[in-house]
Amino acid sequence: MGHSSILPIGIFSMYFLTLFLCTQGRHHFHKHKNSHSHYTHAPSIATPPAEAPGPASNDNYTNESGFYDVRAFGGIGDGISDDTESLKMAWDAACQSELQVNVILLPRGLSFVIHPTIFTGPCKGSLILRVDGTLMPPDGPESWPNNTSKRQWLIFYRINGMSLEGTGLIDGRGQKWWDLPCKPHKGPNGTTAPGPCDSPIALRFFMSSNLTVKGLRIKNSPQFHFRFDGCESVHIESIYITAPALSPNTDGLHIENTNDVRIYNSVVSNGDDCVSIGSGCYDVDIKNITCGPGHGISIGSLGNHDSRACVSNITVRDSVIKVSDNGVRIKTWQGGSGSVSGVTFSNIEMDSVKNPIIIDQFYCLSKECNNKTSAVFVSDIHYNNIKGTYDIRHPPMHFACSDSVPCTNLTLSDIELLPAQGDIVLDPFCWNAYGNLDTLTIPPISCLMEGIPPQSIVGNEIYHC
Repeated sequence: MGHSSILPIGIFSMYFLTLFLCTQGRHHFHKHKNSHSHYTHAPSIATPPAEAPGPASNDNYTNESGFYDVRAFGGIGDGISDDTESLKMAWDAACQSELQVNVILLPRGLSFVIHPTIFTGPCKGSLILRVDGTLMPPDGPESWPNNTSKRQWLIFYRINGMSLEGTGLIDGRGQKWWDLPCKPHKGPNGTTAPGPCDSPIALRFFMSSNLTVKGLRIKNSPQFHFRFDGCESVHIESIYITAPALSPNTDGLHIENTNDVRIYNSVVSNGDDCVSIGSGCYDVDIKNITCGPGHGISIGSLGNHDSRACVSNITVRDSVIKVSDNGVRIKTWQGGSGSVSGVTFSNIEMDSVKNPIIIDQFYCLSKECNNKTSAVFVSDIHYNNIKGTYDIRHPPMHFACSDSVPCTNLTLSDIELLPAQGDIVLDPFCWNAYGNLDTLTIPPISCLMEGIPPQSIVGNEIYHC
């Protein structure tokens, strides 16, 4: 009698537990799926637990819960030991998991030294690489592993569905790379010396899709902090990038041949472009970025070595650029082909910026660039509600367009740029630039030509993408 009365209760309990777990599993899966497809509301940044969970794994490095603490794979996190293999094993185990979502954890309070590594996919499910501690490379060129490329540190290749997030820090330890004799030293007596000059990009995503980067701090990369090549559907949210103003080539975010990009609610302070947009990029939305010191937000440089470049549908809005060499910039080399079109810069505040609005189709890094007739065609560029102050050593607006391929359909409205110091207001500069003024601008811009240029390039295929 005792067994017969307990049996129904046990069966009911098992049924209820199974139903609960299935419901939770479905809820978790749908929550993850939506995180890559909706950008209307900024995702909240998860907070770390009061104490980092302990390791949980068996001898085969599998984990039924989908949670992979690097310490379970031998990670030390003392800031000295090489934890590369531990992270790679955790990655491989998570990548092969049959679960929909798998989390790789670098716990807070620990510092993990990781040597240059490629993390490859595709993986069976989606991955979350959660950095709550500190992640850093070997300290400088002398510590870099022999027979290993010095051009990149961590590469994520052919990944579909990955989130890099956390409350921790990625420290690129760039100072010893910046001090190489070959680097451009800033200042009146700056010089460079011959010799090896490769420096690693900190984080590179290559041929990947459905990527999210959120909540992290990253500082002092030897070269670019982030680079996305050949990627699709990239969402960057609430990140904080810092490097000294004179650190060379430390672009915050660079994208190349990448589309469907959202960069929101982030701060970038560095020694080069805050965001740089290369050839092959389209459908890019940048919103609520605080940029500077640095070189501003740039499209280009494009068309180097007579190459073809295509960039379209780019929006930069609701942002602040301060104490920077440039504000919003389009830069192309002579000799290129292709086009930049459908670009909108809107609701941007400038604070002591040298070149707040600039198109430079004569971009050159030396004094030995030859004049060429072809150029990347720049058209349909809209500037709306751009206000603030500029450095009086440079004109507030600078449109230097190709002699043979003029800029067309430049539209300006609600532009108000005043000198940061003094009362002298410099005139805008225009060269072969055509466009329209929807409102009066401050300072007045009388050098912009109306209508369309007399020589039509509409029928020339090399200027269309």
